[in-house]
Amino acid sequence: MKILIVGARGTLGKAVAAELSQRHEIVTAGRSSGDLRVDIADPASIAAMYAGAGAVDAVACAAGNVHFGPLETMTAAEFDLGLRDKLMGQVNLVLAGRASVTPGGSFTLISGVLSSDPIRYGASASMVNGAIESFVRAAAIELTGHRINAVSPTLFEESVEAYGAYFRGFDPVPVRRAALAFAKSIEGAQTGQIYRVP
Repeated sequence: MKILIVGARGTLGKAVAAELSQRHEIVTAGRSSGDLRVDIADPASIAAMYAGAGAVDAVACAAGNVHFGPLETMTAAEFDLGLRDKLMGQVNLVLAGRASVTPGGSFTLISGVLSSDPIRYGASASMVNGAIESFVRAAAIELTGHRINAVSPTLFEESVEAYGAYFRGFDPVPVRRAALAFAKSIEGAQTGQIYRVP
């Protein structure tokens, strides 16, 4: 298969690329690195990425920004970051990608544990992750000819130094486990699934 990985240079994206490149042709895309450049918050940038990639058999997204901060001081603009980037960025990857993904191909999006296990300062992330999961379930009903799933990981061992203070009591997992969930989504046959990596 030819697989387009968006966000392929991040912690998760690198693990997904390492897992899938053993068996498939990989095209990488990112904001500042990769085979192609893309800003998922910009629909025109997404369209240009697909034009550069040509036909692909699967799209895997390991990218998306949200704002973390106290709800008491959160602004509409800060909420909008997650809505435009991680949520609508991934929705637009699907909408624009329908013509580029071959029949029977798939989309795998990224949500996260905060959809069901919220933390302090994570209201925006919880909202966005929950919306992504709802979109995946609903889109699977209507996405003719393609499959769609999401991977919902917890904190990665590789990210504890940067984010562990926000996730007290969470049991971190190696990022390779989330990469396996991407492989299950892409190489399997299921659709409308949320693959949780607890």
